[in-house]
Formats: sequence, C-alpha cells, structure tokens
Amino acid sequence: MAMRRIVAWAAGVVALGLIGVAVLVDLDSGDRIASVVGAVVSLAVAAYTFVQSSSGGGPELRIRARRGATVIDGDVTGSAVGRGSKVVGPRTAPGAGPRRRRPRGSDVQAGPDSKVVLGDVHDSAIGDESERG
Repeated sequence: MAMRRIVAWAAGVVALGLIGVAVLVDLDSGDRIASVVGAVVSLAVAAYTFVQSSSGGGPELRIRARRGATVIDGDVTGSAVGRGSKVVGPRTAPGAGPRRRRPRGSDVQAGPDSKVVLGDVHDSAIGDESERG
C-alpha cells in the first residue's frame, strides 16, 4: 500500500513539474522533457514487470516432511496412497473443474507418519491399509 502511495505522489510531482516547464519556460522544452520522462518510466515499468514475472511474484511454498510423512502437492483422483492401500473397481475420470492454485508464501510442515494433500482428492484411498472400492 505504501508503494502505491509513493508512486502516486511521484506521478503527481512529475505531472506538476511538466506543466510548470510548459507554462513557465516554453512548450517545446516541456515536450522534450516529457518524452525523456516517458521513456525512463516505460523502461522502469518494463524492468519491474520482467523481474516480477521471472520470480513468480512472491515467495514459494516450502514443504517440510518428517520421516514417514506423505505429502502430495496436487490433485489426486482414483489413487491409492499409503502402505497396503489399494484401489479396486473401475477407473475414475479426472475432474474437469478448474485446478486450485497452490498456496504461496507459507510453510507446510508434515509430522512423522502424517498425510498432507495440497489439492483436491476424489475417489482415492489415502492412508495405510485403506481401500477404495
């Protein structure tokens, strides 16, 4: 929020400066200065956009799993996850709905022998000795 205010104030100061040059000096000088300021601002916006798109726009999700933990980072449909788990019966078609976005900028910690799924689970057997029939 503070960055938006700074940018808004800076834009206002630059606009007032350009108006002042156009009125007090001459229109031709104001035109040249506005061209240079516009080019510099355009390059700055392009660089900022490039840096944001290459970095993903924020901190990544960090996953820490202890011994024996199962962590699934995505959607699961018709699967058996865990020791002795099994899926019987006809295959399940994957869901056609929109995929859920991964959480960003937070930590996920899975304790010993725990199960963590970061997505949607449909028609699955998750856990030791579980069965989907």
